Amino acid sequence: MARYTDAVCKLCRREGQKLFLKGSRCYTNKCAVERRAYAPGQHGQGRKKVSEYGLQLREKQKARRYYGILESQFHKYFLMAERRRGVTGESLLQICESRLDNVVYLLGWASSRAQARQLVNRGHFNVNGRRVNIPSYLLKAGDVIALRTGELETDGMKNIIEVNGGRPGPQWLSLDAQAGEAKVLNLPSRDQIDAPIQEQLIVELYSK
Repeated sequence: MARYTDAVCKLCRREGQKLFLKGSRCYTNKCAVERRAYAPGQHGQGRKKVSEYGLQLREKQKARRYYGILESQFHKYFLMAERRRGVTGESLLQICESRLDNVVYLLGWASSRAQARQLVNRGHFNVNGRRVNIPSYLLKAGDVIALRTGELETDGMKNIIEVNGGRPGPQWLSLDAQAGEAKVLNLPSRDQIDAPIQEQLIVELYSK
């Protein structure tokens, strides 16, 4: 599977805001966006007039990078969102939020979405009692996500939870920290999604 292997801080600088791609480093003064608040490259500090299409494209790229999704899969999610009832943009974010790797990150079991994908790939989690190692697995209301037996006792997971355990979880997830288990209460509404994304611009881009 193709994946981005360059420095992820470049992606945040290109979008002009923090996308929280590097875990705890994003919350310190070492964050690249705070140190160099301009786009990477020799022309990064130049002023450029952005067209309407450019704004729409940047918003789509920002959403992809925020969730760590490649173009083909992101477009597939848009087509899925179009077929759902309701507002297409909100449905698109709802699909992205309900990915297993994203939920693992939101629960504080990983420092970043990239680390969450790695942990899921290695089979550290069960969904409804069955091992799932597919980061893009889409969760539904009522699904139960749990760390596999013994995972809570490992030094690696203890360190992750110690660093990220104080991060407030979203209202649509119910977490039992001591049991290492969580339940999807419902799929998130737009006001429960804390993503710095203007989804309507993405809809306009794909609707051209």
